[in-house]
Amino acid sequence: MERAYLKSDATYDGLFFIGVRTTGIFCRPTCPARKPLPENVEYFAEAQAAVAAGFRPCKRCRPLLAASQPVWVAELLAEVEREPSAHISDRELKARGIDPATVRRYFHKRYGMSFQAFTRGRRLSGGLQRLQMAESLDAAVFESGYESHSGFRDAFVRVFGDTPGSYRNGDCVTLSWLDSPVGQLLAGATAMGICLLEFTERDRLEAQLTSIRKHFRMPAVPGVNGHLEKLQDELKKYFAGKLRRFTVPLQYPGTDFQRRVWRELLEIPYGETRSYEDVAIAVGVPKGMRAVGRANGLNRIAIVIPCHRVVNKGGHLGGYGGGLRRKQFLLDLERRTCRDRR
Repeated sequence: MERAYLKSDATYDGLFFIGVRTTGIFCRPTCPARKPLPENVEYFAEAQAAVAAGFRPCKRCRPLLAASQPVWVAELLAEVEREPSAHISDRELKARGIDPATVRRYFHKRYGMSFQAFTRGRRLSGGLQRLQMAESLDAAVFESGYESHSGFRDAFVRVFGDTPGSYRNGDCVTLSWLDSPVGQLLAGATAMGICLLEFTERDRLEAQLTSIRKHFRMPAVPGVNGHLEKLQDELKKYFAGKLRRFTVPLQYPGTDFQRRVWRELLEIPYGETRSYEDVAIAVGVPKGMRAVGRANGLNRIAIVIPCHRVVNKGGHLGGYGGGLRRKQFLLDLERRTCRDRR
């Protein structure tokens, strides 16, 4: 890390962050500011770890914005999106001058799975979509990059738990990783709508994926669908201050009480807040502030179902699964937008 930092090696941007003890500021390894002495530098795997250690984000390299991907990652992902059926083996990675072990570490850290698992899931989710659109099995097999029906069938059964023919009308949680000013977001959507939007801290990612598979009782695989594309477009407009109410379809199963709370959250106007007591009264349980707090914390669709708009009595922020810094950022964004449009 020290060598990469001293050389401002862009291939490491996003893989670690540096905290400067003499200034209390943390940066990306490619920050253009003058480099401090190595003995004054502390290293962090995540930007949030630097914040937790008391470092402030640098105003030049802005490390709290979504970290730039290493060039080789951007190129691999672009190739996968351009041709999801392509197979990129470890041997081919080496031929391109990319260390397969580095690829595995990066994808496990950012996506919770290996690069091969990522591309395999992407191929199979595309195959399932073709089956759901009533395309032929041949089209699903060969356009997904498989050379035989048996190879496609075996891989399909391992991921979806059933054969392609039997699962044609089945569903899955399609996963997409979205960059935002408050960090990377993990989004998930079924055929019915968005069912997941959460922050992707490294220590939570595996638990998030396990939870979503268990809760919806269906596989979760990387891919794209119309709901995710609409969500990404609406999030861009939201963070630009150009959208106040999301219209993307949502799927948020839960207990009757939880759903009442979540529906009430959706009714909190943009730029305003409500206390836990206010929400409890609105859902018919005036003394149920703690239960409202628990339901608020179990919201799986951050930002869109605006649990960040619920604060303690008196206006204090209270808790937030994404961290108080993010909660304050979202509230400030909405208030600033409302103020600027008056």
